Amino acid sequence: MADRTETEKRNLAEELAAAVRGEVSFAAADRALVTMDASNYRRVPMAVVAPRDAEDVAAALRVCREHAVPVVPRGGGTSIAGQATGVGVVLDFTRHLNRIVSLDPAARTAVVQPGVILDDLRAAAGAHQLTFGPDPSTHSRCTLGGMIGNNSCGSHSVAWGTTADSVRELELLTYGGEQVRAGRGTDPTGAPTGLPPRLRDGVKALVDAELALLRTGYPDLPRRISGYALDALLPEAGTDLARALTGSEGTLGVLTEATVRLVETPAARALAVLGYPDESAAAEAAHTLLPHCPMTVEGMAADLVGSAAGLPKGGAWLFVEMGGASPGEAAARAEALCRAAAADGTTDHALVTDPAGQRALWRIREDASGAASRLVDDGGTARASGAERGGEAWPGWEDCAVPPARLGPYLRDFRALLTQHGLRGTPYGHFGDGCIHIRIDFDLLTAPGIRRFREFSYDLGELVVAHGGSLSGEHGDGQARAELLPKMYGPELVGLFERFKSLWDPAAGLNPGMLVRPARLDENLRFELLPKRPLPVEFGYPHDNGDFSAAVRRCVGVAKCRNTTTGPGSADVMCPSFRATGEEQHSTRGRARLLHEMLAGEVITDGWQSPEVRDALDLCLSCKGCRSDCPVGVDMATYKAEFLHHHYEGRLRPAAHYSMGRLPQWLHAAAPLAPALNALARTPLAALGKRLGGIAPERPIPTLATETFTHWWWHRRRTTGAPDPASGRTVVLWPDTFTNHLSPQVGRSAVRVLEAAGLRPVLPPTAPLRTGSAPLPRRHRPLCCGLTYVSTGQLDRARAVMRRTVDVLGPLLQDGRPLIVLEPSCAAALRTDLPELLSDDPRAAQLATSVRTFAQALEELAPDWRPPRLDRPVTGQTHCHQHAVLGDAADRRLRERAGLTGSLTGGCCGLAGNFGFERGHYDVSVSCAEDQLLPAVREATPDTEILADGFSCRTQLEQLGDRPGRHLAEVLAEALGEGESAAAGVPRG
Repeated sequence: MADRTETEKRNLAEELAAAVRGEVSFAAADRALVTMDASNYRRVPMAVVAPRDAEDVAAALRVCREHAVPVVPRGGGTSIAGQATGVGVVLDFTRHLNRIVSLDPAARTAVVQPGVILDDLRAAAGAHQLTFGPDPSTHSRCTLGGMIGNNSCGSHSVAWGTTADSVRELELLTYGGEQVRAGRGTDPTGAPTGLPPRLRDGVKALVDAELALLRTGYPDLPRRISGYALDALLPEAGTDLARALTGSEGTLGVLTEATVRLVETPAARALAVLGYPDESAAAEAAHTLLPHCPMTVEGMAADLVGSAAGLPKGGAWLFVEMGGASPGEAAARAEALCRAAAADGTTDHALVTDPAGQRALWRIREDASGAASRLVDDGGTARASGAERGGEAWPGWEDCAVPPARLGPYLRDFRALLTQHGLRGTPYGHFGDGCIHIRIDFDLLTAPGIRRFREFSYDLGELVVAHGGSLSGEHGDGQARAELLPKMYGPELVGLFERFKSLWDPAAGLNPGMLVRPARLDENLRFELLPKRPLPVEFGYPHDNGDFSAAVRRCVGVAKCRNTTTGPGSADVMCPSFRATGEEQHSTRGRARLLHEMLAGEVITDGWQSPEVRDALDLCLSCKGCRSDCPVGVDMATYKAEFLHHHYEGRLRPAAHYSMGRLPQWLHAAAPLAPALNALARTPLAALGKRLGGIAPERPIPTLATETFTHWWWHRRRTTGAPDPASGRTVVLWPDTFTNHLSPQVGRSAVRVLEAAGLRPVLPPTAPLRTGSAPLPRRHRPLCCGLTYVSTGQLDRARAVMRRTVDVLGPLLQDGRPLIVLEPSCAAALRTDLPELLSDDPRAAQLATSVRTFAQALEELAPDWRPPRLDRPVTGQTHCHQHAVLGDAADRRLRERAGLTGSLTGGCCGLAGNFGFERGHYDVSVSCAEDQLLPAVREATPDTEILADGFSCRTQLEQLGDRPGRHLAEVLAEALGEGESAAAGVPRG
């Protein structure tokens, strides 16, 4: 639509704004967010409209029709074939048309709007022991409208079929504005019910004239998704117009409401994980398990899951879920299946009845669509056919399907074809239905690579058809496979598809270029406009070969960051700002899309100076949750720091960057004046100080320690003498800024516990502060991990601070001494940010590998030490940086040994260092805390210990909650005994 004049665009914008009550946006940022879905394709729309109801949809269609502007309906944007992208007006149904209109448990039906998230429907139905059968791996963020558009399936399709099997009635609007109520059956004329006269007569005539072709032109297999399902209009099929329209990818009508079937969910489930020697053996066995009436038969091989915990011996596995009226019945059915499978050649099996264990294993499968996009070699490092592409793999042949009994031979031929073309991929998926998912390491950046992509696609299309299969078995054809439909159906049936499209949409205004008269499969590739050479950047991006563009390309759009169902008990962190706002631009995917468009330079045109990217990143908490929770390891905290560095280079920064971004130097200078400054913070002058510093007026200023941790340490050394060097292994204890100046009791407690465990903690060579003393020698100045400089994008300062830290610590760590870091955010900065900013200094990597958390150090260096028993429950929060970078397994084991029972929540506390203190962030900060942390603390019993190892988490609890949190070191030190603790300078409580 680039050839439209500015006057035409302005007229369209004015008329849409006047006609539609929902949001209408022509802004660059909103358009940039929907240029892509989860496919390889990119198309730039003119505008995004979020209709409030069906009347708004009709109004938008009328205006677009009058201006000859195409329309593309869009749900969660997780489509993998490009059908959720468009060049006209994108209708976003997730904002308003997202209600469950009604749910009838007796009839086992629900009426839903197209923007309803699948998990929301499943939760509502679950209250009546019902569910919606199809469950793609994106169930936490995909919409019912998108599922109906693509005829989605999921892992339970062997039991409950495809979305088409669950659709009862559809209400749609055509591009011409006609209302359709599609169901099953015929009217008195013999035409499908629910059609206006023009469509009624045309559809009946088309079907009556082509009965023979409709009866013979379709392969018989459970996962035949490709093309239009016109055979559903046959009399013997019940003239099911709703089924025929399901899977039409928004090319025939715009869905405004759907009536769907619900199914009874079993009271109990058991998961049988069957091991096989290799992928072919698993594929050959899958269809033989169907007579046992499993609910799922999912397949994965070792090259995808590696050494994931809980899997039995084997080179490939089938995940087979069995249901029952009771846990015993489900387990008995699973055991019977395991015995039958063993007789046919399993290498081993595992039976999992524990729901938590089942969820952990299913997560491996659900993350596969992202994990498969980063291939690794036998040594565990990322690879691709072109090493410069860092192990990237892409959809394109994501879901072809063959008859289940043909799956074994087909997979062997598939692997051979990959080898023939010099490609690599990792098949997995719905083996019981013969449907295979795979990401392949296509080179979509160069002309020769794109030619290979096209040639392979044609060859694989022929292979699928030769095995009696379908080009699409779940995700639809879109642009990725529609060009190849003549191979599967022949020109005559494809011609019938085109006639059907023309009947419904004579102006070709709905999702043009999809399904019929498609664009070429190698056009509109989303990488076309990206820089051809790596940009000069500050971080090393070691997993992307130093290429920022490759790092941004990691986001493949599966949108796990848009998960709205994360709640109490979940360990996930990503993405707290999206859950707080519900806005796509505040999701990890949204920010990655804006960065992609910034690099492309077509929609976002200001490069590093882009206000659109700056505004989207403003609410990124830098929690690093995406680094671990995103299946492809997008690291938005690092990308944000990189962007801020370039955005403000040579320019005035926000006040908060100077006040909180340089917090270590201010705290160092303020330490001698702590009592006076604490008093000043309780006066009206504090409001002025907060205003000047860009600090949220709602935030109290934390109290400064009147004695820093390092001052206490050196005073203790002078008055009590150093411990006997032979008394235990020496460890270096890091005096981070937060512990030193704001929570020195944590440091004192850690010293007490480490010494009780037989270790000898020492601090780096720094000296106590004295008022009026001469400047300390450089090697004695306080050290810093650089965290606050990184989070505000002051990367030159961060690098200088880190370089000094490496200079001082390098000699201390040469003999393999561990560096114990009590503040998780500082530990994460030393573990990741430091080596990635100092990628040219081998000492940085050595320092990073030396970092240990408090619990890790005790477990590794004092394995025989027995912590004091506390025998009480705990709650609180695992620090988001610890979750993402460091892991908390050692902490969980230490708590267990100390008799601290229960789990900590996931999520982010919302304070997140400087984020929650910055002006304008307070409401989002509170919303993040209310997601998991604060509810968990409110629900805790009076004797429950509230744990929060991070200073931010403790501060958020102090300022928003009714009960304070403590570092695990404080809790253990107190339990060592009041007398001993007091002698060591550890306060009780």
